[in-house]
Amino acid sequence: MAEERSPGVKLLLVGLVGAALMIPLIMVYWLVSDRQHQARVAQQSITAGWAGAQVVSGPLLVLPYTDIRETSEVVDGKTITRRTEVRDTLYLSPKVQDIDTEIAPEVRSRGIIHQLVVYEAAIKGSARFEIPDDLNRFGIERDQLLLEEAWLQLPISDPGGLQTNATLKAGGEALDLRPGLGAGQSGTGVHGFVDWSEGEPLEVAFDYAIRGSSAFGMVPRGEESNFSARSTWPHPSFAGKFLPGDSDREVGADGFSAKWSISNLAIGQSLVRTDQPGLPNASASTEDWNTSEFYGEMPMGGGEELATIRLVEPVDLYKQIERSLKYGFLFIGFTFLAFLMFDIVAGARVASAEYLLTGAGLILFFVMLTAFAEMIGFVWAYVTASAAIIGLLTSYSAAVLGGWKRAGMIGGLLAGLYAVLYVLLNLEAWSLVIGSLMLFFALAGVMYGTRNIEWSKVGLGDKSGESEFDGGKEYSGSPA
Repeated sequence: MAEERSPGVKLLLVGLVGAALMIPLIMVYWLVSDRQHQARVAQQSITAGWAGAQVVSGPLLVLPYTDIRETSEVVDGKTITRRTEVRDTLYLSPKVQDIDTEIAPEVRSRGIIHQLVVYEAAIKGSARFEIPDDLNRFGIERDQLLLEEAWLQLPISDPGGLQTNATLKAGGEALDLRPGLGAGQSGTGVHGFVDWSEGEPLEVAFDYAIRGSSAFGMVPRGEESNFSARSTWPHPSFAGKFLPGDSDREVGADGFSAKWSISNLAIGQSLVRTDQPGLPNASASTEDWNTSEFYGEMPMGGGEELATIRLVEPVDLYKQIERSLKYGFLFIGFTFLAFLMFDIVAGARVASAEYLLTGAGLILFFVMLTAFAEMIGFVWAYVTASAAIIGLLTSYSAAVLGGWKRAGMIGGLLAGLYAVLYVLLNLEAWSLVIGSLMLFFALAGVMYGTRNIEWSKVGLGDKSGESEFDGGKEYSGSPA
């Protein structure tokens, strides 16, 4: 008969087996990351044929103007000053702009696993432009403006989603829309030339439909920006610097509605700029739009701030699985701890290989959870995987621990752990508190149960009496 190990040696071996199981647990984490990457690739293939997340802005009026620049140079020892007329550009934001958006969502799938929320947004709006009275503060006089050569920009981050019914009117007259934002201008969108020779307040109206996916952002620009949005999507996430107030948004099973009212004092921008304002940038990576960590910082130039709506799924299953994996060591630790208590207190010898097989079953839960979640959703996958593993390990424990009573305790422990984990996944704010309390009571229980153990002594002493741990049924299984 093999020599009995001391409780201290058994504890050390269990710790080594638990540490070794961290390697396959990390490999499962990599598996989940790989599946998440594949989901993003599938989502990108959907957006390639539709359009990416959209950022739009109200119109911006571009005003060319002439200026006199002085340059000095030394010729034959004499300083000569030359005056040259140059042409430059002034950017004028609207005095007030109103944008109303109706978002019609649709869920598109790639295969039977990967899905993405796409939408078609119907956008209507108006804006009013006025030449500021204090234009000379910028070193520009009104007679320097080439008002007859002005043009309107309508910035759109991904104009590939723009539908054919787009209209832009200035002073009631429809403009001929052209791609891009005009000669020498960076950014994407459309523009149209307007003769503003009179310089009177200019009323602008626009109406267009645009396709997009995942998120929709609006750029507040002007002295007063009023936005409103409606949709039948019941799970919006409002993000960005500007959020609608509680009284300005309604979210229910039938969809949502929201409105924003933002002044240029909050934006921190003047109505007149000699440098091009930050505009939606379509060159940003599409993958950035679809990550679960993305909360509204859409790709922009010039540090612009947005009012953002994300059309999110109610449960991001890969995020949930990743979070559950972080508690994997707790499952292994609590289960091994229960086995160890049966071993050193109740006398049921558990071999290292039996710890290893039990740990393999606990890790298999996360693989099954990932596989089934992609097919039937997170909740049912969680129920299926946890029931399978609880049944497997309870049956195995009956053989390892020498009876169904002890196995029932292991099964109850696992059922409690899986139930608590599900609660932790849904109560993120309380997860740390609940987890720390679980560890505290587990440690207190171990301290109490092993208070009379001599960790360096071989054997358990008197094995004839009742075991305090499970009512006195001793079991001598295979040697550890």
